Amino acid sequence: MAAGETQLYAKVSSKLKGRSNPSLLDPLLAMGFPMHSALKALAATGRKTVEEAADWLRCHCNDPSLDDPIPQEYALFLCPTGPLLEKLQEFWRESKRQCAKNRAHEVFPHVTLCDFFTCEDQKVESLYEALKRAGDRILGSFPPAVPLVLHSSISYLGFFLNGSPADIIREFSMTFATEASVLADCTVKPCTKQLHLTLAHKFYPHHQRTLEQLARAIHPGQSCQWTAALYSRDMRFVHYQTLRALFQYKPQNVDELTLRPGDYIFVDPTQQEEASEGWVFGTSQRTGCRGFLPENYTDRANESDTWIKHRTYTFSLATDPNIRKDNEASSRCDGEFCPPPTSRSFNSIQALQATVARKSVLVVRHGERVDQVFGKSWLQQCSTPDGKYYRPDLNFPCSLPRRSNGIKDFENDPPLSSCGIFQSRIAGDAFLDSGIRITSVFTSPALRCVQTAKLILEELKLEKKIKIQVEPGIFEWTKWETGKTTPTFMNLEELKEANFNVDTDYRSLLWVCASVKKIKRRENGSW
Repeated sequence: MAAGETQLYAKVSSKLKGRSNPSLLDPLLAMGFPMHSALKALAATGRKTVEEAADWLRCHCNDPSLDDPIPQEYALFLCPTGPLLEKLQEFWRESKRQCAKNRAHEVFPHVTLCDFFTCEDQKVESLYEALKRAGDRILGSFPPAVPLVLHSSISYLGFFLNGSPADIIREFSMTFATEASVLADCTVKPCTKQLHLTLAHKFYPHHQRTLEQLARAIHPGQSCQWTAALYSRDMRFVHYQTLRALFQYKPQNVDELTLRPGDYIFVDPTQQEEASEGWVFGTSQRTGCRGFLPENYTDRANESDTWIKHRTYTFSLATDPNIRKDNEASSRCDGEFCPPPTSRSFNSIQALQATVARKSVLVVRHGERVDQVFGKSWLQQCSTPDGKYYRPDLNFPCSLPRRSNGIKDFENDPPLSSCGIFQSRIAGDAFLDSGIRITSVFTSPALRCVQTAKLILEELKLEKKIKIQVEPGIFEWTKWETGKTTPTFMNLEELKEANFNVDTDYRSLLWVCASVKKIKRRENGSW
């Protein structure tokens, strides 16, 4: 550490004795962790338990920024709970489904009470005290109901908080800012202008009407328990994109990141010059390490997914002294107010994996085909005068399946080359290594596609368990290149005879559509 940083953390030691919670800090120091690292771990995990802080430190043992005195950024929000929150979350889901994602989806439903501000790690507990003092001060005057008025414009939709209830909430935010300044030596800017709960922001103008209709289904008068929640975020990655890992990834090179399902990765879009196509360079929130990672192993996450909830103050629960006493007793853990589990819990990761397994569709191209390598006259190169197949080159397949019309039908329905067979097996091996769970397989009737599906299933050890469902609707009819002749595909009986485990009971989409059209024509008297 630099001399200045050493002096900074030396000051922390003297101030901490009368201010920090020994039940959290002392065990970390007893484990051998340095003071400044223990403080950083507690701040980064919301000062919940010793176990979480210790686990954070173990994961960050190779973090190059572990010794940097970089504080967290904090903000205070007023969050609805109960039936109103359920209606808001329903609006979030429907607005995203019908009108695509907008800026409001990046954060949970909330009213901003103060802008983000920094607080030194050793003074975080003073923020908790500031929150409690501010809440206690306005407890008796907090409104039993907060009136919400819908406001809509070409780029914004949300509820405005008006009247005396809004004034009381402003008073609470100003009191918190004052207490935080005194107790934690923080510069906090309270929100004194129009308070609002954003429903949609920066959306396409033609979606305004749909969003308004969805918003009218939210009844502002529904019962709600308002909770003041203190959150923190890593100030270094404020303007970065946030990705969430969907699958496990084991690094193949020293400059790559290890991924676990549920990991969050911070990516700076302006610093991707060295990344190859399909790869990105990012920083793992779980480990603090930097490196390259495959982009298709991730999905975009919301801005608030990586925020840490520290403490809450629920006004409606605190209005009754008896309820308040019970609430405080049940909410304390080692002398700390414990918030609900965050989105980074193990159960949430399991839920993510289950969602991915249930809803994902993997689209796979076939492997290399022989006519791509040997040209349109490939069949003449491997045919004897009596119409039998032989292998003139090692990149030709060892053999061809039997077809009722003989070898000539392969001309417009070519098989995989030897390299294509290898590519397909490699793809299946990659799926196996990634832990992807396959439940069903659909393929074009083209031989190369059925072969690719079979080889992938063989690598996944599923060739006997999952039947291949041949769907003509998947074939790219508009992309046919070889000529004017319509290709003749192998039928299900021929595929089964060639040891392809195809589903003979599957009824293709094209067959069903054709049957429906015939029935309609018959009903209309035009049959």
